[in-house]
Amino acid sequence: MSITFEYKVRDRSGALVEGQLEGDSMPLVVSRLREMGYMPISVTPKSSINMKTEIKIPGLSNRVKLKEVAVVTRQLATMVDSGLSVVRSLGILAGQVDNAQLAKVLNEVRLDVEHGSALSAACEKHPKVFNHLFCTLVQAGEVGGNLDEVLSTLAVTMEKQASLNQTVRSAMTYPAVVLAVMVIIFSAMIIFIVPVFKNLFKTLGGKLPAPTQILIDISANVTSIWAVVVLAAIVGSIVAFRRWIRTESGRVTWDRFKLRPPVFGPLFHKVALARVTSTLSSLMSSGVPILESLDICSDISGNRTVGDILLEAKEGVREGRPLADPLRGHEKIIPSLMVQMIEVGEQTGALDDMLQKVAEFYDQEVAATVDNLTALLEPMLTVVMGAGVGVMVVAMYLPMFDYLKLPGLQ
Repeated sequence: MSITFEYKVRDRSGALVEGQLEGDSMPLVVSRLREMGYMPISVTPKSSINMKTEIKIPGLSNRVKLKEVAVVTRQLATMVDSGLSVVRSLGILAGQVDNAQLAKVLNEVRLDVEHGSALSAACEKHPKVFNHLFCTLVQAGEVGGNLDEVLSTLAVTMEKQASLNQTVRSAMTYPAVVLAVMVIIFSAMIIFIVPVFKNLFKTLGGKLPAPTQILIDISANVTSIWAVVVLAAIVGSIVAFRRWIRTESGRVTWDRFKLRPPVFGPLFHKVALARVTSTLSSLMSSGVPILESLDICSDISGNRTVGDILLEAKEGVREGRPLADPLRGHEKIIPSLMVQMIEVGEQTGALDDMLQKVAEFYDQEVAATVDNLTALLEPMLTVVMGAGVGVMVVAMYLPMFDYLKLPGLQ
């Protein structure tokens, strides 16, 4: 089935040309454009929905997302491979990106490179956009003379990381949305509906059942000064918790705890392993030394427990031991399958390929875990929401049964 692709290319005179072209896949469209004498800049599937309609939030809309950097890296690799200079490529990219902050950074990097700075050194000045992994791989490509290949590898790595992050966010979004709806429904009932019943019960008189009285007491407290005190305590606790996990001891404790819960623990664990193996494979295939690669993987793992094990393995490698040996004593964090694959890779001289296979395995495991998690949480949260609303409704109508038993109402 043919797909319509939107493209931006440069013709033989260097003029920018935009248009649409049908093809079975993106590589075939790129090949056809090159056969037509064009230099492809960007080729993207045409969407039936206008994806550029976004809500701009002050202070957040200028942030540069990992996916945006991955797209720019992919396009930069294509242009460098086509023979364009890095300076000219960066200028073209700066003129076509939608994110104003990213365009500004690309222009600054272009000026630094134009004045004689290496691309990696220019990118290091913008750590919020280009992380340590990006700069290290670019430097390896500059040293090895294969910058276009390294940029392609880097683009693949960043696209996988962005996809992994999106998968995790999708797993967390559903329960968060359901819980938010539950809080809104319960708050509306407590604030607006329960007081109406309270006035009715007060008019009718009599002693209220315990569940009804509890709801009325909660409603009275929510609409009083105590609600402000409780809300302030919750906000203060959240702020204190966020500050605590930024400390060294807090981060270590929190990351260790994240691996323990029966539902989300395995998900966070597999995500960390997928990040580590995919990144380590990319670094080693690009010629980055193993010690420096382990340092970088420790930083991007997203979990201090996993990162500390990698740093410990780094010291073992520094002493001349194979990488699999220092990892073997941490079966609870580093599974034996991963250790065995690394050992085979070291013995066959294809460690980067083996790590990539492990990364693909854990990517699939993450996707399966998210699917199972969604299938488990969806009915569970629906039942909890229904039960909560049901309990509140029953509690409000319980006194009615007593009033119906009164002699004057029979």
